[in-house]
Amino acid sequence: MPQRFDRLKNSEFELRIFRVRALLALLVVTALLALLMGRLVYLQVVQHDLYSTRSENNRVRVEPLPPTRGLIYDRNGVLLAENRPTYNLTIVRERVDNLDKTLALLIELLNLPEEEVEAFHLRSRQRQRPFQPALLISDLSEAQIARLAVNRHRLPGVEVEAQLLRYYPDAEVMAHALGYVGRINAEELKTLDSGSYAGTHFIGKTGVELFYEEELHGEAGLRKVETNARGRVLSELGRTDPTPGKNLTLTLDKELQLLAYDLLDGRRGSIVAIEPQSGDILAMVSAPGFDSNQFVTGIDVASYRGLQQDLDLPLFNRAIRGHYPPGSTIKPFLALAGLREGAITPESTINDPGYFQLPNDSRRYRNWLRWGHGRVDLERSIAVSNNTFYYSLAHDLGIDKLHEQMTAFGFGQRVAHDVQGESDGLMPSREWKRERYNQPWYPGETLSVGIGQGYWQVTPLQLAAATATLANRGEWVKPRLASQLGEAPLPRELPDTPDDIDLSQESWWDSVFSGMEKVLSGHEGTARRTGVDLAYRMGGKSGTAQVFSLGQDQRYDADELEERLRDHALFMAFAPLEDPQIAVSVIVENAGGGSTHAAHLARAMTDAWLLEDDAPDVDEVRDTLENSDDNIEGL
Repeated sequence: MPQRFDRLKNSEFELRIFRVRALLALLVVTALLALLMGRLVYLQVVQHDLYSTRSENNRVRVEPLPPTRGLIYDRNGVLLAENRPTYNLTIVRERVDNLDKTLALLIELLNLPEEEVEAFHLRSRQRQRPFQPALLISDLSEAQIARLAVNRHRLPGVEVEAQLLRYYPDAEVMAHALGYVGRINAEELKTLDSGSYAGTHFIGKTGVELFYEEELHGEAGLRKVETNARGRVLSELGRTDPTPGKNLTLTLDKELQLLAYDLLDGRRGSIVAIEPQSGDILAMVSAPGFDSNQFVTGIDVASYRGLQQDLDLPLFNRAIRGHYPPGSTIKPFLALAGLREGAITPESTINDPGYFQLPNDSRRYRNWLRWGHGRVDLERSIAVSNNTFYYSLAHDLGIDKLHEQMTAFGFGQRVAHDVQGESDGLMPSREWKRERYNQPWYPGETLSVGIGQGYWQVTPLQLAAATATLANRGEWVKPRLASQLGEAPLPRELPDTPDDIDLSQESWWDSVFSGMEKVLSGHEGTARRTGVDLAYRMGGKSGTAQVFSLGQDQRYDADELEERLRDHALFMAFAPLEDPQIAVSVIVENAGGGSTHAAHLARAMTDAWLLEDDAPDVDEVRDTLENSDDNIEGL
């Protein structure tokens, strides 16, 4: 029987398998095509608006346009704070491929000191919202700009922007009065309006720059630009211009301010001058000063540390924050307090043996002239700066009435309208001492207050404001630094102005003024050397503030003391007596007697303001001070 072999190939079976596989492949391809088409339809139809907007944002972006900061002028239109063109380095983090690598490259290209690297990294994160540039470096040098330009291809998202930067022509002299602007920090970013400050990198930090920040800053604008794939601007599609800040006109007189600074001649101290009738602050100097332009661009660590460690404290604004015992400068105010309270009359006299004693107390509170002035009335007590008269008056009034009367002149409180950072000073009271030291008030402390010593602390601005109120015969006009914003004058009536000081008899003002005039013109006046050849009538009062207390039988000898332990020299004055145009307070730290080392400076200020054709010679004033002594000085 022949052998049977199975067929090696089943064509029908293979054809069936092929057809099944082809069908499955067709179904898979069809499903994938359907899925792809569905996705395309979803993206192009359903999500059309979304992706159209995203595409437009990739091609078109909105950039903020920072406003131009308002300028600051003095009362005569002299520019005090301007804006200068400069180049700043900025970075948009979203456009940077590798932020750490880019920052490291910038640090290398700019050759930043090691101590500034941390701050550099911190600034790269300080911005208000995404896609907003962060300011890295201000005021780039030409060499830095050149290095950045050569390496531009390596720095996506990094731009060198031309902007206006604040500049102070007389920075050292005006630093404490004007204040300064600086970079916006992380804390300030949390509170600023992101719309108004979009694209803005600087904000007022101190002084009028801070007080009038909103008005000086303006409103940010924006522009819509078309960019390429690398983010470079191709064209501008639209723009909303920013609203520039308003210009600010101050009450300061630049020439008077410069004179005050020159008169202090590098010594620690302050001079404040006020126009009594308007309250305009004509000069407000704190010395030594500092270069405020350093803070605009960002002061380096070494320079800032140097300012902080300087024993003369150039960053400390003595005019508004310096606390000094007023010394005898407050005797005219105490005399008026005694008249108002009925404790004395203009004819009241005492016999001064050279000291005052409290009842049942053996301690002697001495007059500066140890053998005394004999018979002393109100006018003579001011002219010779008699301590015994005011020990007696303070004892009769008591601390409660003293506190009430001196507060009426602005002591122990802020007195100015727009002086940012002003201190309250200190006008002591029973309640203050009980709260501060948990101790009662002692009668001897009242006597110290009676000659402007003890706990009593005033600022130069407070003393000038009180002197202006005195010159106005009790009419309070609150001191101010700004007079005009843009084209509009600022209101003259200011909120929280203290009540006027009324006297029962108008002649009492004349009695006090007469005593103050004799300080400079009387044969016994403590500042009679300063009053030689005065071309107008001037009232003033010298003062010497002790830095430390002397013992019962100790004598003050400046030559035996370290310079910073010597007395402070003070003087307050106003002129002309019959129609006051200027009130001045002068404090020179550790200079000695106020009748010599401060009075000449006060007269130089009043001469400069009242005698336009006969301005004082600063060198002559310095020579006078060098040749002066303290032989006729009272506390």
